[in-house]
Amino acid sequence: MVLALILLVPLAASLLALGNHRVAPWITLVATLIVLLLSGRAIWAVVDAGTVSALGGVLTLDPLAALYLGLVAFVGFTAALYSVGYLAARRAGQTEGDSTPRYRQYHPLFNVFLASMLAVPLAANLAVVWIAIELTTIFSAFLVAYEDSAEALEAAWKYVALTSMGAMIALLGVLLLYFGITNAGQAPTWAGLGLAAPGMAPAILVTSFVLWLVGFGAKAGLVPMHTWLPDAHSQAPASICAVLSGVETSGALYMLLRIYPSLSANPGIVNPQGWYLVVGLVTVATASLLILQVQDFKRLFAYSTIEHMGIVLAACGLGAGAHDLGATYQFFAHALTKSFCFYAAGLAVIVLGTQRIDVAGGLMKRSPLAGWSLLLGGIAIAGAPPFALFVSEFEILRTGFTAHQYLATGLLTVFIVLAFIAVMYQLGQVVFGETTDAAAAPVSPLPLTCRAALLIAAVPVLVFGVYLPPRLGELIRAAAMLMGGAP
Repeated sequence: MVLALILLVPLAASLLALGNHRVAPWITLVATLIVLLLSGRAIWAVVDAGTVSALGGVLTLDPLAALYLGLVAFVGFTAALYSVGYLAARRAGQTEGDSTPRYRQYHPLFNVFLASMLAVPLAANLAVVWIAIELTTIFSAFLVAYEDSAEALEAAWKYVALTSMGAMIALLGVLLLYFGITNAGQAPTWAGLGLAAPGMAPAILVTSFVLWLVGFGAKAGLVPMHTWLPDAHSQAPASICAVLSGVETSGALYMLLRIYPSLSANPGIVNPQGWYLVVGLVTVATASLLILQVQDFKRLFAYSTIEHMGIVLAACGLGAGAHDLGATYQFFAHALTKSFCFYAAGLAVIVLGTQRIDVAGGLMKRSPLAGWSLLLGGIAIAGAPPFALFVSEFEILRTGFTAHQYLATGLLTVFIVLAFIAVMYQLGQVVFGETTDAAAAPVSPLPLTCRAALLIAAVPVLVFGVYLPPRLGELIRAAAMLMGGAP
């Protein structure tokens, strides 16, 4: 029953938010808090039982799905909290106030967008999971276009066009895999795939995977299907960017992580890790170089998302244990860190009135809170200690060298270091750069809900780099075992 309620609560909130846009932010906030609490209860049950299900197996939750569910619920709650003050601050100069059509649509769309993301880890049937992922595109496209500018509308259309084309390609892979699983006498679920994979025809499994890699890779922002992502993430409101970069792109990556054990289990498939390694390294390399030349700090964080999607795939490709705890922790830590980064970037936009790096500067002088937040976000997402991403990246590189993958691991190290330098150089200009007298005018207090969301989002980023609660550690290890058998 808990699993069903997790989906029903945001859908009910969406309907309630349609009635009165003045209370819609608070309806959304309460709904996301309930979802977070229900998700915590479901995750606790998974840690105890391994797998839980509801509605006769229509909904199911195993450790890897539970890990992703927790990320969606947490980021959804902080984004809802952040939205309250952020949208008000962005509308401050509009005479229509909170009666603008875009604002009235925001919270109903946010709730159905959240419901579609929650369905990805909860749905048992592979075809239903694909439908849920495609629904995330449909609902979030309207939120990307929230600002109603020419640039935002162009970004939304580009987002829909490219990811929908990818979805059609992924659908062919889902249908082919569906055929292979049912032909082996198993149910078309993740558990059924695991049972059917060793005896499935290698041609079916490999072809399905290639279609998934292209189709879901477009949604995850893998190179060369990444071009929509920086545009969408630079134009959407910061609260939506946090959800898009933190957990929506991870939904497509989640699909590629779920199919990985099946490739490794089939004796007819030689070196499945090679696919992941090549695509991952190309993606990381491209993103690292693009971060060097970017002139918009929200686009910078978007390219950083592309980089981290590539790191997770490269970790899978390194094999010999690198895809176990390292990739799983990277998947987990990136979602938490990137949402914090976009919250910080949103405050910087409020303070500076621009996203452009070449004209922004002096953020630390104008608003120490926004300045420190953006700086700490940059340090954390770049993988510096003592933050959570340092732990995952160190584990990935350590196990890669231990597996004697010297060339691939060396290249990955170079690209990560290059991205670190690029992120810190670019954000350093915004935080510590020169500012004009006109730009140094007093800044109004930042919205309370934005500051609260930023503080809540910062806690796991700071804590999980030095301490991991035992129950959460059990969940991450169990999720890693699904990907390849963590010791």
